[in-house]
Amino acid sequence: MKLMTPPELEAALRDIGARRYHRLHPFHELLHGGQCSKGQVQAWALNRYYYQATIPAKDASLIARCDDAATRREWRSRLVDHDGEREGEGGIARWLKLTDGLGLDRDYVMSLRGLLPATRFAVEAYVHFVREKTLLEAIASSLTELFSPQIISERIDGMLKSYKFVTAETLAYFSQRPPLAERDSRFALDYVKRHARTPGEQQQVLAALVFKCDVLWAMLDALYHAYVAPGQIPPGAFIPED
Repeated sequence: MKLMTPPELEAALRDIGARRYHRLHPFHELLHGGQCSKGQVQAWALNRYYYQATIPAKDASLIARCDDAATRREWRSRLVDHDGEREGEGGIARWLKLTDGLGLDRDYVMSLRGLLPATRFAVEAYVHFVREKTLLEAIASSLTELFSPQIISERIDGMLKSYKFVTAETLAYFSQRPPLAERDSRFALDYVKRHARTPGEQQQVLAALVFKCDVLWAMLDALYHAYVAPGQIPPGAFIPED
């Protein structure tokens, strides 16, 4: 292994996203192309809620391990983005407006009773990764946000065009997310380019992004298996009315 220059490291990270980011998953092709039933969209939103709701706990654990005040201050904004400054604000609240708009009972969504087992395992694996790996790897695992503005644009355009049960208000989470994701990914990318100083550390950074892509891909694999084909919904998981 040779030491990559910062631009070479960035190119390698972007190549991972181009090949492995979950916008390429068949479930997203169905979702964005208007080929999902309402029940399938509900299942996606319900399961993704657990990921959204767990992000602040993941970020808080990262902050707790960070010795640098400047990095802690920067990362703290992510907690506010998702939890809000007060009740009813922030990304989690906006995600619940999505599930409300799709006709899901809010208490049921928040109870997590309808989760797919694989969703729970994938999200918890991500939290454990951030808590147990090096700070450099934890920060690198957030770099899927480099690629999120494109998928968000596809999602808003495709879902508003394709589904009568979806409105712009329902999708408010996504309309507000791109500038935040761009800010966060810019900081994380600069951090890993400055702090991955050896070939080994650079490989850890690349592996961390691969792991995070795998987490997101696994969640969609589970959705596809349960709600598309072969349609085997695990015991206790959400069952769509349609």
